[in-house]
Amino acid sequence: MSLQKEIMTAMKEAMKAKDSVALESLRAIKSAILLVQTESGAKAELTEEQEIKILQKLVKQRKDSATIFTEQGREDLAGPELAQVAVIEKFLPEPLTEEEIEKVVVAVIDQVGAQGMKDMGKVMGMVSKELAGQADGKTISTIVKNKLAQ
Repeated sequence: MSLQKEIMTAMKEAMKAKDSVALESLRAIKSAILLVQTESGAKAELTEEQEIKILQKLVKQRKDSATIFTEQGREDLAGPELAQVAVIEKFLPEPLTEEEIEKVVVAVIDQVGAQGMKDMGKVMGMVSKELAGQADGKTISTIVKNKLAQ
């Protein structure tokens, strides 16, 4: 089932359950997908990779907002943002552990023959492509830097 159909089904369930947090999160996903579809032209279906990127962007935005709210002592605003993150993350693939990410990074470094920080761009590109949706860029970047610095 495509992500859009899953979202519509989940929206109907959220409406029936009167779950406003889930409904708001699902409407945000639907809106983001529609925006990408209309800006890219008449392309009807998004690829799974594009859908994952949209979801990751929404999760990152909400986490960033929650962090800012927490820093400002506004837990009343941070809570709903984190609740929305939980709803959106249900549609993302299972994230990898740092050890699993590290294995992929080491394999790519060996494959590319990376010698140091000058090759970070090549390694990051390949690892990010391979782990699309399963790890965030910040974690990948940190692990790549550590491995290339050794």
